[in-house]
Amino acid sequence: MSEERINDLKYELELKNAEIDELNMELQDKIEEINKLKLYSTKLKYEKKNLEDKLDTKIDYDKAMLKELDDLSEKIKEKEVIIEDKQDQVRYLRSLIDDYKVQLNSNSENLELQLKKITKTYEDLLKQKDSIIEKQDEEIAKLIKSKEEIIKSNKTNLISLKLQNEKYQEIIEKLTKTN
Repeated sequence: MSEERINDLKYELELKNAEIDELNMELQDKIEEINKLKLYSTKLKYEKKNLEDKLDTKIDYDKAMLKELDDLSEKIKEKEVIIEDKQDQVRYLRSLIDDYKVQLNSNSENLELQLKKITKTYEDLLKQKDSIIEKQDEEIAKLIKSKEEIIKSNKTNLISLKLQNEKYQEIIEKLTKTN
């Protein structure tokens, strides 16, 4: 072989080596890019897991709040039963007062004084009953309003978390498809 041919082959070999080096650099860049995408994918998976955990925690909290509201509803029902019992007692006291009035007509002034005392007690009981009923009505209204606000807030939070979750799902799917 002639020296010129050998020089041409050496030159070609150097060109091929340069091409190989260039391709190796491109390959290294692609490997770095793939590693970055893998890291980003891992980060997104971690964020997704965190969001799912937060959503589960929020759902558990909301369930606990609903349970608490159910417990409050039961307490309200118990209070209503107590109020009805008090109303029965008041009716009973009214009937007693009516009986005493009949007896008063046939008895002395001493019995009349006793009737006045019973009447005062009856009025105090009515005031107490009215006060209890007002307080219970206020408590019931507050509880209902609180329950409605909690439910509204929970619905808003749930919708917001679902939308965020869907957004992250779409990002993860896009990244998964590109990988």
